[in-house]
Amino acid sequence: MRVLLVEDEPDLGAAIQTILRQNNYIVDWVQDANQAWNLLNHPWTEYTLAIFDWLLPGLSGIELCQRLRQQNNPLPILILTAKDKISDRVMGLDAGADDYLVKPFAMSEFLARLRALQRRVPQFQSQALTVGELTLDYATASLIHNPNSEINMTIPLTAKEFQLLEYFMKHPQQILSSEQIKNQLWAMASESTSNVVAAQVRLLRKKLTAFGYDHLIETVYGLGYRLKGSCQSGQQKWF
Repeated sequence: MRVLLVEDEPDLGAAIQTILRQNNYIVDWVQDANQAWNLLNHPWTEYTLAIFDWLLPGLSGIELCQRLRQQNNPLPILILTAKDKISDRVMGLDAGADDYLVKPFAMSEFLARLRALQRRVPQFQSQALTVGELTLDYATASLIHNPNSEINMTIPLTAKEFQLLEYFMKHPQQILSSEQIKNQLWAMASESTSNVVAAQVRLLRKKLTAFGYDHLIETVYGLGYRLKGSCQSGQQKWF
């Protein structure tokens, strides 16, 4: 899951970024709302959650929240602030925030609030993503091949393998360019190399092949990659 963090306090921003990465979130951290607005309007970046500090240089986190809601953007938003009056909390929630956390806070509570935000939003409530006979299980970070009349096969995945396959399964049969994949699965500030997508796709294919399944992810030369509409493993046909 990809998170946009807008926090101008360097120490707090770095601490939040670290704990999110440790919990397998992809994090874009910026320190002002104008940078955040540019990322939110990037055509190839889809955020799962947003975390806005209230007091930011220039445009405030509350104003940024209002802008999003004026566009009918349903992105779940957590507001961070030192303002702890009831009237401040009401103002933040009325501006369109989904939750409000007063500084200083424990990281355990912060993570719990993020999980709660995900549970409230319909598109994030499912614990699995299914395409045809393939199921991506969020609870176990694994891929399950579940044909109607055969025993399920479970393939364990690393965090990045899971993120990559999830992105493909959310866009089945759609050609995804390397640039699209890189923008979605690696943070903007990461020092990823130019061939990082090709390398990760190669590792995922190797994992699938080791379990007897290949040709699931097709290379469309000159354009990118695609999750195929059908895939053969021996005599088995996937979706």
